[in-house]
Amino acid sequence: MPKRVLLCDDEIAILRAAEFKLKKAGYEVQMASDGQAGWELIQRSGVDMVITDCQMPRMSGLQLVERIRSEPALQQLPIVMLTAKGFELRPEELAAKWNVLAVLPKPFSPRELLQLVDRVLGNGPPPGLPGMPTSACLAGSADGGPKPDLNSFSPLETS
Repeated sequence: MPKRVLLCDDEIAILRAAEFKLKKAGYEVQMASDGQAGWELIQRSGVDMVITDCQMPRMSGLQLVERIRSEPALQQLPIVMLTAKGFELRPEELAAKWNVLAVLPKPFSPRELLQLVDRVLGNGPPPGLPGMPTSACLAGSADGGPKPDLNSFSPLETS
């Protein structure tokens, strides 16, 4: 069964670019145009990973992350934040406070996003190989092995 990735962004071009790349790689992709719709999808069908924009209508990405982390069953759900370059987020603060794995600046490379998703969900090459986005190694695998230690995962830099 394919891993399910939720994409939350109010920019349709961002959703379509990421959706195309992830679906082509075999992921099931669900999309939401704001955090509230994303939260409803998580509750209705569950997901294996969330990729969310920060600034969205109805419920921002930060509010979505806060809501996700308020649910005990979702404490270890992998989350990646997307942000416009003009909007400053400190990746180390997001990692410490909300267990956000990475912050990717817009515009981002769909190829690098796919590599990050593959790595987090256990579908990519072993950690430490050249060409992977800057991040720490994950412990264990997502397919039957121990769950990744998301607390040791270093966020990407936003510069």
